[in-house]
Amino acid sequence: MRKSFIKIRLMQSDDFAAVTRIDEKVLKTSRPEYYTLKFEELVQSTERVPTSLVAEQEDGTVVGFVMGELLIGEFGISKEAVLDTIGVDPDCQQKGIGRRLLKEFMDHCKALGAKKVCTLVDTDDSKMMRFFTGNQFGPSKTINLERTL
Repeated sequence: MRKSFIKIRLMQSDDFAAVTRIDEKVLKTSRPEYYTLKFEELVQSTERVPTSLVAEQEDGTVVGFVMGELLIGEFGISKEAVLDTIGVDPDCQQKGIGRRLLKEFMDHCKALGAKKVCTLVDTDDSKMMRFFTGNQFGPSKTINLERTL
């Protein structure tokens, strides 16, 4: 499969099964409830600007996705985008699909007026840390706080 045969397009409701399949292959666990909520919030809602994308092969098979949203005033933040989830089918990794999805997501968010894109990565996830730092992401001025319950 060559990179030129990959088409990036806006995610649609019909992509649910493909996205959950890819996520399950990557994480080795099923999260349909999580994706049901995410699709309702980010794909099906008419109150959000569409930002989530999929990568599909020439035959229409979805092989990757990126989900995110544009923040317009939430938490006092304006004109920022949040990258929530990115995934590429393990059989299609190391072919530039994730990098291409990220670039398209960034370009799309910039065209919508976003000045920066934020994401959260577990510092113990070296693979994702390498991916994002290799794509010019770095520590932000905003700190993620947590409290154990």
